[in-house]
Amino acid sequence: MSYATRLDNQTPLTVVIVNYRTPGLTIDCLRSLESEVRSLPGTRVVLTDNDSGDGSVEQLNTAIATEGWSNWVSFMPLERNGGFAYGNNAAIRPVLSTNPPPYILLLNPDTIVRPGALQALVDFMDKHPDVGIAGSRLEDLDGTPQRSAFRFHTAISELEQGLRLGVVSKLLAHWGVAPPVPEETCQTDWVAGASMIVRREVFEAVGLMDEGYFMYYEEMDFCLQAKRAGWSCWYVPQSRVVHLVGQSSGVTDSKRPPKRLPQYWFDSRQRYFLKNYGWLYTAIADAFWASGFAVWRLRRGFQGKPDLDPPQFLSDFLRNSVFLKKSLSSSN
Repeated sequence: MSYATRLDNQTPLTVVIVNYRTPGLTIDCLRSLESEVRSLPGTRVVLTDNDSGDGSVEQLNTAIATEGWSNWVSFMPLERNGGFAYGNNAAIRPVLSTNPPPYILLLNPDTIVRPGALQALVDFMDKHPDVGIAGSRLEDLDGTPQRSAFRFHTAISELEQGLRLGVVSKLLAHWGVAPPVPEETCQTDWVAGASMIVRREVFEAVGLMDEGYFMYYEEMDFCLQAKRAGWSCWYVPQSRVVHLVGQSSGVTDSKRPPKRLPQYWFDSRQRYFLKNYGWLYTAIADAFWASGFAVWRLRRGFQGKPDLDPPQFLSDFLRNSVFLKKSLSSSN
C-alpha cells in the first residue's frame, strides 16, 4: 500500500521519526511502537531518512518488510540531510495536506516507548482542547527521569548557565532553563522534541518547524511560536519514553567525554535569539553568558574542579557571538 493511499482515511495519530545513521536504534524504536499502534487503531508512523548514506535505507526497508510493519509504517528516504526540522517537515507536510490527523507526534529514533505512552498523550490532548503541545517524561533505561520540561532561554538564564555559582543559581532559579523534573502534569514553556505531540491546529496557526535550524533550538522556537499564537504547552509524566540521550547526534551523550560542539549548535542558538528577540537582546545574552562562563573557568581552575565542558567552548562561543560573527538572517 502506498503512502498516499494510507492518508485517504483520517487517523487519530501520526508518529514522525527521522533517521540519520542510526538504523539499529530506529528499528528498536519501531519495535517498541508495535503494541502502541495496536492500542490506538489507525495510528500511522512516517519514517524519514536524512540521506544517511550508510546503508540505513536498505536496513530499514528490510526490517519493515520482514517484521510485517508495512501496514502501519511509511518510509520516505530523503535526498539530502537538511537537519531535524527538515526531516520532520518532509513527513508532516503531506500528512497535513490530505485528511490530516488530530495529532502528530515527533519521536526521536533513539527512544523506546513504554507501554501506554502514546495513549497517555492522546488522552491528555483529548481532555484539554486548549493545549497545543505536550511532551512525555523522558527517562533512562533504569527509569531515572531526565529533564525534558523547560523554560525559554533568556538573557538571565544565559548568565546563570555560564556562571554556575550556587548562590546565584538559587537567586535566579525562576529563570533556570532546566528546573527539577516535575512529578505531576504541569504547564511548561517547551518540551524536548524527542517525544512531543502537536495538535494539528498548531501547525495551521504557526506553520511547520523552522528549517533554518539544522539541529537544536528548533523545538523551543516552535513552542514559542505556538505560545505567541495562544497555545499552551504541557508536560505529561504518565507518558513514559526511554531516551538514549545523544545517540542520534553524538553531541549530548553525558556518558562519554564531551565533544567539541558542532558549528550548527552555535548557529541555532544565534538564530533563536536573533529571530525572537533582536540584535540588542542577543548581544546582552551573549555578553552575559561569555562573562559568566569566563568567571566559571577561572574559578574551576582555582578550585581544581573537573573540566566537563566541551573543548574550546569559550573560544568557539566568542567566535560565533554577534560581536564577532555576521548575524544570521532570521529569514533564511
